[in-house]
Amino acid sequence: MAWKLAQSSLLTDLHIAPGNSGMEGLGQLADLDAMDFVAVEKYVRKHRIDLVVVGPEAPLVAGLADHLRAMDPAPGVIGPGRAGAQLEGSKAFSKGFMRRHNIPTARYGSFTADELSDALAFLEEFDAPYVIKADGLAAGKGVVIAGDLAYAQTTVRDMLSGAAFGAAGERVVIEEFLDGIEVSMFCLTDGHAFQLLPAAKDYKRVGEGDTGPNTGGMGAISPVPFVTPEFQEKALNQVIIPTIKGLEKEGIPYVGFVFFGLMKVGSDPFVIEYNCRLGDPETEVLMPRIKSDWLHLLESAASGMLSECDVEIDDRAAATVVVASGGYPGAFEKGLEIEGLETLSDVEGQIFHAGTRLARRKHVTSGGRVLACTGWGDRLSTAVENANHLAGQVRFEGAFHRSDIGRDVLDLGG
Repeated sequence: MAWKLAQSSLLTDLHIAPGNSGMEGLGQLADLDAMDFVAVEKYVRKHRIDLVVVGPEAPLVAGLADHLRAMDPAPGVIGPGRAGAQLEGSKAFSKGFMRRHNIPTARYGSFTADELSDALAFLEEFDAPYVIKADGLAAGKGVVIAGDLAYAQTTVRDMLSGAAFGAAGERVVIEEFLDGIEVSMFCLTDGHAFQLLPAAKDYKRVGEGDTGPNTGGMGAISPVPFVTPEFQEKALNQVIIPTIKGLEKEGIPYVGFVFFGLMKVGSDPFVIEYNCRLGDPETEVLMPRIKSDWLHLLESAASGMLSECDVEIDDRAAATVVVASGGYPGAFEKGLEIEGLETLSDVEGQIFHAGTRLARRKHVTSGGRVLACTGWGDRLSTAVENANHLAGQVRFEGAFHRSDIGRDVLDLGG
């Protein structure tokens, strides 16, 4: 988003907190912790910030947007308050919300540690595989798909005891497994009007062929060949519009992004999860496909004028391939020098930094997911080829990436 905002003709100054070594040329980096609301407020006042875009979920769930909107004078804020952020912050809340507004989702039950016996009994109402979710935030890793009943029972016990996800697992949601194919849809809303953004498909498993444990995301593509006009219309009428109207009906102000994690079952959409922000690495394929001035769209949402805007979408496809640290999503080494960034070959694309920092004027690793190598082209196959080419150019000890991002849908029209 910093990359996209930096392209706006409306931009005066861009401040990025905390940023990374790839963002240094885009704006002024600020060593701020988004969970320190007082420090954020002081920074906003000092620099006379007009618009704050809250990217990650944890400060939104904790109420940063509410804190900023209570300032006098208040900046424009992109991001829901604590009440709206519960769509992501609590799986039990989001499932109840869907039930109240007849939004299609899997059959489920919600249980606390005091209800362990009920949770174990509920598991027996389903056939394998079993879907078990930690209720709270777990950095995209709080979902376990258990292939047999014994593993499902152990998972529920571990979550409710706090051994698996700590406080995030104090309540668990057990869901019926939906057999289909996943897709991510997004909208920007001012609480009344909304603008639909391009759909994307991300790849959560660490290994080739969707194997291994879940991660924060190893790659993504956009557009998604199986998102037909018919499916998009169903998603709009059955999921997206009822969600925006449901928030209004419940008196929950919501300005910002809604991420709809959908499962396409046959030709029908079912909601797997909501996020109260844009997804990662989906954003790395969304931003290159949006031709409209991103800052203008965000300002319009913050001021309640989004109905007067249109989002212009680039027809080109985009794909991103994440280069990760060896050992991720488990333990991994940090501080490894990244080579090849200065000698990238001339392909259509952009490398977005994630887990990087500068040390001795060199880019080094500082996280599990280090770089998102995004390629684009007239066809999805070209975008995938360019993304893989970029990923193959960068090097650091233990670096790895999936080379099969997008391959599963290329025969569907990419």
